[in-house]
Amino acid sequence: MGREELEALRAKVSCEAVLERAGYQLDAKESTRRAIKYRHGGNIIIVTHEGRGWFDPLGDEKGDIFALAMFLDRCSFPSAAEAVASLIGFRLSRPEWICQRTSRPVAGLVERWQDRRMPFPGTSAWRYLCWERSIPSVIVRQAIREGLLREGPFGSMWAAHLDRHGRVVGWEERGPDWRGFSTGGSKLLFRLGPSDANRLCVTEAAIDAMSLAALEGSRDGTLYLSTGGGWSPATDAALCELAVRPELTLVAATDANSQGDVYAERLRVLAEASGCDWQRLRPAAGDWNEVLQNRYKERRERKMEKKMRPAACAPAASREASPGEAPALDPAGREAGRSGGVIKD
Repeated sequence: MGREELEALRAKVSCEAVLERAGYQLDAKESTRRAIKYRHGGNIIIVTHEGRGWFDPLGDEKGDIFALAMFLDRCSFPSAAEAVASLIGFRLSRPEWICQRTSRPVAGLVERWQDRRMPFPGTSAWRYLCWERSIPSVIVRQAIREGLLREGPFGSMWAAHLDRHGRVVGWEERGPDWRGFSTGGSKLLFRLGPSDANRLCVTEAAIDAMSLAALEGSRDGTLYLSTGGGWSPATDAALCELAVRPELTLVAATDANSQGDVYAERLRVLAEASGCDWQRLRPAAGDWNEVLQNRYKERRERKMEKKMRPAACAPAASREASPGEAPALDPAGREAGRSGGVIKD
């Protein structure tokens, strides 16, 4: 199927239809208009974005309708697309949602963004990013200088999605107990790095984009991007616009799971259509933040081992040694550097 056919399927078929076909049952008591819960035994899937997205609250799986079909049926992308196509015209068993309260207009995005302060050392968002997520302060400061971060409520952080003119159109919301996207906002792209970059690294979350920047040392000429865990037509259009630059390399740095592979395949198709180079950069763990945290954990463990290691006993001085002359010790060994955490397909 071509891109237009896939987008048409995405618009015509709800994730709820895929779940009902797979035997999942609606949990009406724990569902809302924006987050619809389905159960199947001990499995739970939450449907979001008016039926266009979903996530597994008990795991890390999430994505669009094709990723859901692949997740449930354990099948390839072509088979998932055919399964979704067979559900065109499917009528959901649940009734339409009826709003029980008067809707209120969402306050202006720009005003809401500007009302929030930028993170700084000691604030909740700073602690969350640097301490819980192990993102180096130099990367956090770079994102702040580029106007990409704000303090969210309840210890969360906001990471801005920008349009082609650098205007905030929405933001990812992440915290110790919260994951979401701005109400009334649009998912385009989180953009960290130079706007004229010749290398684009596309990840699925702003935290992963910052983590990969940390792992690569903010590589020159690289723009680190996040789709915010979704893939809207607006996101696709924004990537197509960036991919037409001459001598560009498009890097699919998506998660190391089935959904990440689906997104990587889309990026490959986009790169071929745009005539730019393409590369798959797969994390050695589930995502780039997990790779980053594993690296810092290994470093801490090595430091602890050195501290706990007993001092080497000096050999007894020979009879020929001059008084007060200590025997020479072997020079300390040096550890070789390693890339660790990056797998290139």
